[in-house]
Amino acid sequence: MQIIHLPIFWTILIDIGAWAFFHIVISLSMAIIPVHFFEKENSLYKLRKWEKSGELWERLFSVRLWKHLIPDGTKVIRKGFEKNILASNDKRYLKLFVIETKRAELTHWVSILPAGLFFLWNPAWAGWIMVAYALLFNLPIIIVQRYNRPRIERFLSRKRKTRVTKEVVLK
Repeated sequence: MQIIHLPIFWTILIDIGAWAFFHIVISLSMAIIPVHFFEKENSLYKLRKWEKSGELWERLFSVRLWKHLIPDGTKVIRKGFEKNILASNDKRYLKLFVIETKRAELTHWVSILPAGLFFLWNPAWAGWIMVAYALLFNLPIIIVQRYNRPRIERFLSRKRKTRVTKEVVLK
């Protein structure tokens, strides 16, 4: 419910400034959360059976075709782990990549939450546009994380099995 009434020019200016503020503050806040926080199992990041190890996202949204178009926020805030490319197949790097997909997913879930505040100074129709913006900006990034994470985890699992097999054969 709108409680602050402003001219349209100021409303638009405040909307732009508020979104910039929320994106930056949330991104910087998430970037300082220690890695060990994301190492723990959490139901938010748990893949659901219906996601079919991320393949649902490819089937519904053709993620592979557009995921490279999403800019990496680490370049904007100059902090964090770049996820645009898989830079190594080293086990430690891959584990960190999985952790950073969790950080990115949490960042974008939290980034949706401020949308409700825009109803305070926007008419209802504009508040719903702000909600739509929050969803359209953040859900594709969440989908990419939920698509990539199981793929990297499968690769890690295959690396572990190969290492175990080699160790058994060598003994």
